[in-house]
Amino acid sequence: MRTYNEMINLLLGVAKSDERIRAVCMNGSRTNRNARKDPFQDYDIVYIVRDVDSFVSDPGWIDCFGERIIMQTPEKMTLIPPESDGTFAYLMLFTDGNRIDLTLCPIERRATWNQGDRLSVVLLDKDEALPPLPAPTDCDYWVQKPNQTLYSDCCNEFWWVSTYVAKGLWRQEFTYAYDHLNVIRAMLLRMLEWTVGIDNEFRVSVGKHGKYLEQYVDEERWQLFLSTFPSPTYEDMWRALWAMAHLFEELAQEVAACFSFDYPHSDAENVQTFLRHIHALPQDAMDIY
Repeated sequence: MRTYNEMINLLLGVAKSDERIRAVCMNGSRTNRNARKDPFQDYDIVYIVRDVDSFVSDPGWIDCFGERIIMQTPEKMTLIPPESDGTFAYLMLFTDGNRIDLTLCPIERRATWNQGDRLSVVLLDKDEALPPLPAPTDCDYWVQKPNQTLYSDCCNEFWWVSTYVAKGLWRQEFTYAYDHLNVIRAMLLRMLEWTVGIDNEFRVSVGKHGKYLEQYVDEERWQLFLSTFPSPTYEDMWRALWAMAHLFEELAQEVAACFSFDYPHSDAENVQTFLRHIHALPQDAMDIY
């Protein structure tokens, strides 16, 4: 596997040898001193270039970065519509395990190339034309304090969508129930993140998709969280739903106590009563009540 220095030298070398490339920048986890270093970290690189189309029309130029396992070019895809903001990205996974997410940014957008992302550094600026950047910081990614409205919305979404899970389980519509279980899991994650923020004075990042959560949560609570993941049976999905409801209520009341928020006790109680009723409802029932 090529080393960090080898990869950076390659990326800079390509840029120095091509007059169309006027600057090289990097953002993402490799600029974050708080991010754990491991061999899976991507190289999130931005080339500030003249004439983006000249690169796109001759894709063979990227072969210099190495032999690829697979590549994705989001701007050419229709499955997930691209932003169409004038940039063009090559997401490349190489046979040595390295990955480069390389974005071509038109020179006309050089003043805003990082879109305000403070995990950004400039590696090369041939024209000395890029705006100066402060030292990289992940503070924009720290868990943010909730307000009453956001907190209430999170609680409402959790309890409201829980009824969809119950409906899907009673009907034995597995994917419907499972997808809605993941919707309420997102609310559970948000509530868990807020408790981590409280414990750390809202000065930490839990990472994309909560990937760093485990290091901030005590073992007992982490095991409770893991228990909310079901095996692929209807009965175990019911068990997971109860586990999520129990943990969500515990977390939500902690957050409410910290900020003097109003927790919707009646909604939580009413919905849990409804869930128990649906769980016990015979499969041949013609009416809910």
